[in-house]
Amino acid sequence: MFSERRKVDLVLISFWVLLVSAGLMAIYSTTHGPAAEFLPQSVRDNFMRQLLWAGLSLVALGAVLALPIRFFQTMAYPIYGLTLVLLVITLAIGREVNGAKAWLYFGPVGLQTSELAKVGTVLAVARLLSSRQARVDTVRYALAAVGLILLPAGIIILQNDTGTALIFLALIPIMLFWSGLPMATVLLVISPALAGYLTVVYWPAALAFAVLFTVGMYWRTREAYMGVLAGLFTGGAAAAASFALAYVLKPYQLARVISFTNPESEAFRKTYGFHLVQSKAAIGSGGLWGKGFMQGTQTQGAYVPEQSTDFIFSVIGEEFGFVGAGLVVLLFTLLLIRLIRLGSECRHPFGMLVAAGVAGVILIHVFINIGMTTGLLPVIGIPLPFLSYGGSALLTHTLMLAIVLDLHRRRDDFSIFV
Repeated sequence: MFSERRKVDLVLISFWVLLVSAGLMAIYSTTHGPAAEFLPQSVRDNFMRQLLWAGLSLVALGAVLALPIRFFQTMAYPIYGLTLVLLVITLAIGREVNGAKAWLYFGPVGLQTSELAKVGTVLAVARLLSSRQARVDTVRYALAAVGLILLPAGIIILQNDTGTALIFLALIPIMLFWSGLPMATVLLVISPALAGYLTVVYWPAALAFAVLFTVGMYWRTREAYMGVLAGLFTGGAAAAASFALAYVLKPYQLARVISFTNPESEAFRKTYGFHLVQSKAAIGSGGLWGKGFMQGTQTQGAYVPEQSTDFIFSVIGEEFGFVGAGLVVLLFTLLLIRLIRLGSECRHPFGMLVAAGVAGVILIHVFINIGMTTGLLPVIGIPLPFLSYGGSALLTHTLMLAIVLDLHRRRDDFSIFV
């Protein structure tokens, strides 16, 4: 028993402890400092609830470490199916919170089922792409994997939770890349997202990107059809984004999307750009070392909305400055590197793909959350893993880390038959 415990990667667990502790400290600051007088009692209780969820997540981590590898391989599809059922039930009878019908309540306890769907989706896609058949019929199985990801994403969009749906969509190129597809194919898959983003920011840049990408793809592959596909994907995405901005999106939706390009303008400063203006002011005022624990003027004055959830990074930036924010980013970087290393040490496609999927989910969350708090991306309501308040997210991300830890710990038990 003792020898098995030594196999658990304590480095990854240490990163989890440090990130969760940083989140609890920031949540405590926002709910027990001077800002508390502006908050309802339900928000003031966020710290204790998050502390309880952290304890529950730790118990769940221990439980997962007791499971054999065969459990994850054989139960990947059933777990995926169960999460789909939960998503459909939530869509039918779930409770709406902040405009998204994404919560099932069991008495006083709320569960965001779209978070759990991440676990099922990563396991199912890894199971599919690690099969022996997938190594032969790559295109067919790649399309099937895309379907596995699009199905929960579509249900989540119907729940009006587009932010979480984006996490699933962004998993597509990550999982396909780690399955062994050529880099050119992966770049082709993600090029529409880049073209669409550039269209929102500055459409001439999107046009230039489409031209350069098309030429580059043809030069790289020497295949005419790849150049044609590159032009269709990037040009089509730019055209679709332009059409949506002009004719599809409602005025308030359009304002929310484009406000991040100039949140300080008179048109957005007091409305849709308010979050970004206050968040950037908080992070900028922190300077190098920060203003000190519970001493931030922007966050303790409750000027930053949702500062214990989506904008928790603003609290850290103001109270602990560039150094504190940089340490958080460093911790995430080390955690992601560790995940990929543990996955590669499994030396089995299933273990490697699960680790890549988990790392991808966390990377996307971190990239979008920090991007929106610093004004690089629109505000779309994505929490910062392990730091933002939210029991479902904390439990889900901890479960995913635990699965990677267990697969790595028992890596010698992998069967060559998948």
